[in-house]
Amino acid sequence: MDRTADQGGDAVHTGLHGRGALFDTDPPGLASRLVGLRPFQLRATPYEHPAEPPFVVFTGGRGLGKTAVLLALREAYRGHTPTALIDGEEPQFAAPPADRPPESWSPVGQALTTAAEQLAEPVKGAGRIGFPRLSSGLLAVAAGGWSDRDLPRIRQEAERILLLSETESWLSGFAGRWVSKVISKLVASMSGTGPVVEPIIEATLEAFTEGVSPAHRRLRRAASWYRDYPNAGGSPKLALILLSRHFRAGGGSRRHAERHLVRALLADLDDAYAGVVQRSHRRGRPVLLIDNVQEPAGLGILEAVLSDRAEGVEDQAVFFTALRGPAHPALCNAGRLVLPETARATDWRPGTSPSSRALLVTLPPLTPDDSLHLMDTASGHLAGPVAVPPQLPHATHRLTGGSPLGITLLAASVRQNLPGGADSLGALLTADVAPHEDRPGRPAYQELLGRLVPGGRLDELTVLAAAHDRDSACSLAQARLPEDFGTSGVLGLEERLASEGWTTAPGHFVGDPFLRALLLLRLHHDDPGHERWQAVHRALVDHYQDLGESAGTDGRYRLHHELALGKADFAVAHLRDTFPLHETRDWLSALLFIASAPYYHAHGPDGRDVEGRDHRASVALGRTDAAHRPPPDVDPVLHLRVRRLLHAVWQLTDPLVLPDPRVAERLRFELEQLSNLRPAGNALLWRASRDWPADALAGRPLRVPDDEEGGR
Repeated sequence: MDRTADQGGDAVHTGLHGRGALFDTDPPGLASRLVGLRPFQLRATPYEHPAEPPFVVFTGGRGLGKTAVLLALREAYRGHTPTALIDGEEPQFAAPPADRPPESWSPVGQALTTAAEQLAEPVKGAGRIGFPRLSSGLLAVAAGGWSDRDLPRIRQEAERILLLSETESWLSGFAGRWVSKVISKLVASMSGTGPVVEPIIEATLEAFTEGVSPAHRRLRRAASWYRDYPNAGGSPKLALILLSRHFRAGGGSRRHAERHLVRALLADLDDAYAGVVQRSHRRGRPVLLIDNVQEPAGLGILEAVLSDRAEGVEDQAVFFTALRGPAHPALCNAGRLVLPETARATDWRPGTSPSSRALLVTLPPLTPDDSLHLMDTASGHLAGPVAVPPQLPHATHRLTGGSPLGITLLAASVRQNLPGGADSLGALLTADVAPHEDRPGRPAYQELLGRLVPGGRLDELTVLAAAHDRDSACSLAQARLPEDFGTSGVLGLEERLASEGWTTAPGHFVGDPFLRALLLLRLHHDDPGHERWQAVHRALVDHYQDLGESAGTDGRYRLHHELALGKADFAVAHLRDTFPLHETRDWLSALLFIASAPYYHAHGPDGRDVEGRDHRASVALGRTDAAHRPPPDVDPVLHLRVRRLLHAVWQLTDPLVLPDPRVAERLRFELEQLSNLRPAGNALLWRASRDWPADALAGRPLRVPDDEEGGR
């Protein structure tokens, strides 16, 4: 993406369009006001919430740029203030290493270790941060899985944990010597048999309390911090023994222990800012970034922080996290804003419940102007006389619905494939694109689906994308999917789409138009002869044929799938015969739904169009009228007009092609002429004749005018 976005829309340096409310510097955006530093700068900004910052959770489905926002935040603050980024879906948080017992490992413990290692790094004007409280607790937990039969592993684990307590660089030599000395003492404390937790804790506390340097005084304070652990009776040793025992017990006991480990990390961070000298060297607040916070590694940290803050345990860390989907049960009382609403102030006020300490911030789709800017950037990388078609930016926005991932990848395809002749969205999606130079390319639609629908069941979802509701999806599953998938598989995918934040839409099993278009494109390219495409649509034709009038859809669903099979005569006959009988509003609605059928004529195995042209424009412009013979006993003028109109709407609403201005003008003319035939519906047809061509060319969806618009 462009690295020099103008300051009027976005923050300088991030290259993220539509995210200025977060990254702007003048006036300061949300990040500046919470962190106390302007992005990419050491300039201070007054805190909006000086006592307690909200726990920010960016929400939304896949492809809305949540990960990109967190990566940009890391770039903005790394090196200026302590910053860490973890992803709850990383493999390191899924299961313990093969040689580590499960009872001494958890995703939260691994996440805290990983975050602390990043937060410890020196920043401008300040040295390395030590985490002695956290390392004491993690060492007690790890000792629960140690025995003297695996000394190399013990040394490796202990070294990683103990280095968290060091404020000196490993390269200085002192830290390495001290850690080696402590590890030797730990190993020597282990007997040949029996538990090792207690002697390990004793050796750790002894190492932390010897010496008179400022570093050792910090270690002593850290060791004594645990004396307030429940039922420890003021004894740090007993506290750490209980912490280890609770962790190994699992369930609620483990969550109790993990909460104290999270508290230990935040207490160590606060200690790094304690005192006048420390504060003078450290500007702003530390920043913790958690992607996929709904996963166990992130959720455990989220719940611990919110619970502590609700109980008055203060910390000054700023959390920016990303949640897949619109909400989570752990955030039921959180505040909620759309990102643009945070541009100047949040007006966030915490309540008494833990979840009220969080602020859900929805990332909106990009605007048509953002799409235009991204395509302008892509065109700037094109060599020679090649130019981006003028309607491509608006058509891209219509197809993607403003998905940052979709627009960015299509812009990459423009740079890589437009010079080779891929000048439509369908061609750009089927052409190979390489998002990174070190990776081989693959068709853009496959790259997009790989990111939007990870985790399996892509084949099943590809088939069900043609369905319209649960009933038709179940019918389709019975006809075209394995027997063991069935209704339960349909319900599972339905639940998964909802949980991942995909929108719903009446008349479609896959509600999001962009995802549905990609899935249907995959269905069409699934086999060279397109047998699967035809079989799926025939199955749905049969389903709605069997339902008959009981479907309450006046046949439009069946006609939709007939049209997807290339059989337009059925739709033309229906629309022609119902034009004088149905309410104009219902007739226009049926026209739009039938004409929304996907149009994928024959392609070769390499994805190229074997026909070389889209016949819909020829029909819409009347070029085939002479060769088409209307049925007997029908009004031939009305028949041909409806046929031209259907093909015009079909072509102009196709998300994979660029709207043809000539077809748009013909659409205007045909609707205008039809308005003369229906005095009662004249206003609606006339309004549509004005709105639909303009909306189609601007990349906006067509809709039936309401009564007030129609009456103007």
